[in-house]
This record gives sequence, structure tokens and C-alpha cells, in this order.
Amino acid sequence: MILPAVKLGTLALKTLCKPIASRLKKEAGIHPKFHRFIINIAQVAVGALIFEVQRSARSEARKEEIRKQAIEAMKQREEDLTREVELLKQKLNETEHLAEGRGLSGILNFRHGHALEENKRAGPARLV
Repeated sequence: MILPAVKLGTLALKTLCKPIASRLKKEAGIHPKFHRFIINIAQVAVGALIFEVQRSARSEARKEEIRKQAIEAMKQREEDLTREVELLKQKLNETEHLAEGRGLSGILNFRHGHALEENKRAGPARLV
């Protein structure tokens, strides 16, 4: 809804400004003081335009720097997660290797079997 209204407004503004611009151009050619006045206004407008373009460029540069930092943070997070996955794969392989040595009961009761081995190494239990 707003886009057609903006287009219509822009078209109307262009239509109204053309005759005004032609009249100003004609008058500036006739009157030297008016000619100088129009030039001064144009110079101020160009100065304001340059200032706005520079401000916009600095703003865009800041936004780009923020995007680069976000991308770098995501890459770092990806590297951290990759290292964590590799560590988990290594631990899983070690666990599977230990479970293979113990057979099916070692897989099903891995912690229990590990606790029994530690108890065997510790020696006979003493009764109090």
C-alpha cells in the first residue's frame, strides 16, 4: 500500500519541479545576483551531500565490522564444536574398544564391570 503512494508522490514531485527548475534557470541567466545566490545554495547543498555520504560510509563500515566480528565468532564456535566432536568420537572409540574386550556383558554393564575390576584390584573387603 505504501509503495504505490511513494511512487505516486515521487512522480508528482518531479512533475511539479520541472517547470519551477526551468523558470529558476531562466531567471539565473538574466540576473547576476540571483545567479550567484543559486550557486551559493548549490555549493552548500553539495557540501551537505558530501557530509551525508561520508557519514553513511562510516556507518556502513561500522556495520560491516560488526558483521565480520559475528562471522569470526561463528567460525570460532564451529572450530570449538569440531574439536569437541572429535574428542567425543575419540572417547567413544576408546569406550567401544574397552567394551569389545569385555564381550556382551561389558557393553551392557560397562560401569558395573568397571567397578568390579576396581574392587578386585583393591583386594578383599574387610568386615568391621
